Amino acid sequence: MDRRELADFLRTRRERITPADVGLPAGPRRRTPGLRREEVAHLAYISTEYYTRLEQARGPHPSREVLAQLTRALRLSDAERDHLHHLAGTPPSPPPGPSREVRQSIVDLLNRLPQAAAIVLSATYEVIAWNDLAAALMEDFSALPRRDRNLVRRRFLEPRRGGRWLSSVSDAGDFARSAVQHLRAASARYPDDPEMTGLVEELLAGSEEFARLWATHEVAVRPNLRKTFDHPVVGPVTVNCDVLDISDRDQRVIIYTVAPGSPSEEAFRLLSVVGTQRLDVPG
Repeated sequence: MDRRELADFLRTRRERITPADVGLPAGPRRRTPGLRREEVAHLAYISTEYYTRLEQARGPHPSREVLAQLTRALRLSDAERDHLHHLAGTPPSPPPGPSREVRQSIVDLLNRLPQAAAIVLSATYEVIAWNDLAAALMEDFSALPRRDRNLVRRRFLEPRRGGRWLSSVSDAGDFARSAVQHLRAASARYPDDPEMTGLVEELLAGSEEFARLWATHEVAVRPNLRKTFDHPVVGPVTVNCDVLDISDRDQRVIIYTVAPGSPSEEAFRLLSVVGTQRLDVPG
C-alpha cells in the first residue's frame, strides 16, 4: 500500500468534483475546491475521521468494500478505479462480465460513417450497436430479440436462420474459427460470468463443429481483412474489414468499406437507398 500516493490521489479526485455534481448545495463560505472531506465520507458511507486519515497518509489498509464506495463517491472511471486499487495494495477484481454499454461517442462514430457499414461486438459476439448501412448489408438487428443478435449462437446453433450473410459470406469457415478463438480468450477473462459460461455450455452441447474448434484451445486470431457478402438484392459485395478495439470495455468496432469505383461501391450506394427493405420479395 502506497499511503502517500493514495492520499494525493484521493485529494485530487475530491477537489475536481463540485457539490452540484453530486446533488449537494454549494452553500456560502466554501473555500475548499471541490467537495469537503466530510462530504466524500458521507457519500462513501464511511466516517469522516477514517477518510481524513486516508488523505493524510496515515489510514489503515482499506477493504475492497471501502474502495468500491470511494469509487462511487468520487465518480472514478474504470482506469481510475483500477489505479485506486493498486495504490491501496489490493489489485482490482476482474469485471463480473462483458460490458454491453456502448459509449455515445462510438454510437456517434457509427452514424457518421455513411459510406461504411459498421457494427460493435461485445466480448460474447453480441451485436450491440450498428449503423443503417450495416443493417442493410447484413441484417436488421433492431428487428431481432437480443438472443438472436449473438453471432456465435446464430452461426453454430441456428445455421438455417443465421442470417443470409452468416451462411453466404465468403469467409464463413474463417469466421467460425475466429469467433471460437475470441470466445475462448474472453471466457478466460470472465470465468464467473453466468452469461458467458452459459453460452459456452450451450454451444458445446448443441454444435459438434463448435466443440471440435473449442477443443483446439487456439486463441491466436488471424484477422481476415477482405470478404464478400452475397446479398440477395444487390448481389456480391466485396468489402475491406478493419477492427478497432475499445479496450476499456472489451468491445470491437468492425468497419466494412468498399474500394472506390468498384461495383461494390455502387452496391453500397444502392443499399444506402433501399435500406432494409426486402426488394427480393414480390409485392
